[in-house]
Amino acid sequence: MRLFNRVPAEIRAAVVPPDRVLTYAPGADGYVTVTDRALYLGRLRLPWCQVDRGVWDEDGLTVVTTGGREHRVPLPDPGRIPEAVRERVVSSILVSQYVPLDARGGVRLVARRGEDGETVWSLGFDEGLDGNDPGLRALAEQALEGARRSFGV
Repeated sequence: MRLFNRVPAEIRAAVVPPDRVLTYAPGADGYVTVTDRALYLGRLRLPWCQVDRGVWDEDGLTVVTTGGREHRVPLPDPGRIPEAVRERVVSSILVSQYVPLDARGGVRLVARRGEDGETVWSLGFDEGLDGNDPGLRALAEQALEGARRSFGV
């Protein structure tokens, strides 16, 4: 319990139980907090199954979600945040498979462990492919069904 008492009250108030704080660092707009179940950017909570990647530079962190949305956070002293984000993102991935769809490109099928143990799938179409195109979508759905059967998830 002593370690928990070292966590600032602002972080304890923002973290949703049963999330457990692993590390944190002060940012320009509040704390960046890594928990076992989610990444907190200030008051924004992103479950690990929704975090595609974190990109670091000298100014801070850019988080890209599985939906393609970017969140930029100035983080002058990241501490252990980079390692913790990488570990949590990688540990959430159950399956990652690239499938060519046609001559123009393909789709990356990614299965991630959701917060409650469920499997969450995402489709990442190659740049230039329209994921809303009915023909491409049908091909991607067929590939997804094959991956589900093949990997049993």
